[in-house]
Amino acid sequence: MKKVTTSVLLKMKQERQKITVLTAYDASFAKLFDEAGIDAMLIGDSLGMVLQGEDSTLPVSVDDIAYHTRAVRNGTSRALVVADMPFMSYATPEQTYPNAAKLMAAGANMVKLEGGEWLLESIEGLVKRGIPVCGHLGLTPQSVNVIGGFKVQGRDQEKAQKMISEAQQLERAGIQMLVLECVPTNLAASITEAVSIPVIGIGAGNKTDGQVLVMHDMFGISANYMPKFSKNYLAQTGDIRKAVSAFIDEVQSGAFPDESHSFAD
Repeated sequence: MKKVTTSVLLKMKQERQKITVLTAYDASFAKLFDEAGIDAMLIGDSLGMVLQGEDSTLPVSVDDIAYHTRAVRNGTSRALVVADMPFMSYATPEQTYPNAAKLMAAGANMVKLEGGEWLLESIEGLVKRGIPVCGHLGLTPQSVNVIGGFKVQGRDQEKAQKMISEAQQLERAGIQMLVLECVPTNLAASITEAVSIPVIGIGAGNKTDGQVLVMHDMFGISANYMPKFSKNYLAQTGDIRKAVSAFIDEVQSGAFPDESHSFAD
């Protein structure tokens, strides 16, 4: 299968082909996902919760992400590899550049940052320095203490309009992909139409350009709890490879997520 690049993902959006993304943290699962046809893999700071047993993503370090990025890269031959930049690793442009470079050197094709307009300078600087960027709006887990918990974002009109505006600002700054987490389906649809880059949803309905799930949630083995927006594909199929194939098929057909895995206005 053709190697996935940012250009391939952009073409998929333009042709209305759904993009499939899973988190991955080691070479074995990366190889399995890659061979199944997953378009992109995210080394998420979710590893703090699903691998390390923490109650948030905040304790994860750049070294943690770099270690797992290198492992995922070693198991991947075609999918795009995206690495999360962890909490406070990109608070200023001066911090951002060397930390992003470390993740790219470990094997990432792109780095992901959480936040809106305050990131514009750093994003522009990264892109000028040859580092592709994925944005992240909506529920931003690294800001959980400010948000006041893991809550749906953008339900009131003012905040929804701000999120649309920030998505457009991030695109102008140079991001090549955007993750929307825990936002109402209609808002996610509006943002997807408002930008020309691929928009990947998690708890954002099925009107985005693609979907991402945490692999531990998809297999029903998360240590803490199963989010509303996740689905246990392993219970549905009884086999890991069949579970991944079912996820891909349901995302591509638009069957997942359905209303039971989404949020209304």
